[in-house]
Amino acid sequence: MAFDYKKEYKEFYLPKNKPGLVTVPSMNFVAVRGKGDPNEEGGAYKQSIGLLYGIAFTIKMSKMGNHRMEGYFDYVVPPLEGLWWQEGVKGIDYSRKQDFQWISMIRLPEFVTKEEFDWAVAEAAAKKRMDFSGVEFFNYDEGLCVQCMYIGPYDDEPATIEAMNAFAEAQGYMPDMNGPRYHHEIYLSDARKCRPENLKTVIRHPVAAVPTGPYLP
Repeated sequence: MAFDYKKEYKEFYLPKNKPGLVTVPSMNFVAVRGKGDPNEEGGAYKQSIGLLYGIAFTIKMSKMGNHRMEGYFDYVVPPLEGLWWQEGVKGIDYSRKQDFQWISMIRLPEFVTKEEFDWAVAEAAAKKRMDFSGVEFFNYDEGLCVQCMYIGPYDDEPATIEAMNAFAEAQGYMPDMNGPRYHHEIYLSDARKCRPENLKTVIRHPVAAVPTGPYLP
């Protein structure tokens, strides 16, 4: 049976629908960086998704060809994820989608080294006759975060984020999104096929302990 990251690591992909703390280890991703409104038809964000899946499935299906990756195991391609931020904004301002900067990404299995990743990029470019120069091998060490399963339209996320912030504060933590740690979303539903009110998204925010001790000017 194919290894399914969502099922094997439920603490990262299937949290409860109320805020909780989680420590996320270092992971490698295939990633594309960009900026602009993710809803723009034919825009950079939607193009990035095609690039990500092009590499992800080239790696997954390498077992069908002559190239053998050391340590390869069959697996379900992990869900699409995104890191989001806006210059000069603390958190996220959903009314200014045109100002979004983002890193769109899909987790890579542990056997995928930088060398194997480079092979997959060259293989995908040759077979699909597309430009994959925008993809990168991206390591993200997220650390301590507050996260929550959110169900509903993306634009209605702020209420859940407020609950996450309140929970973190009650536990002695504060948001720590000052780059390179960002607002993080993991998309468990296909927005093309799912009604907005049923969309499942993991929302994750990095946190840090609230400083204690004497005031130092």
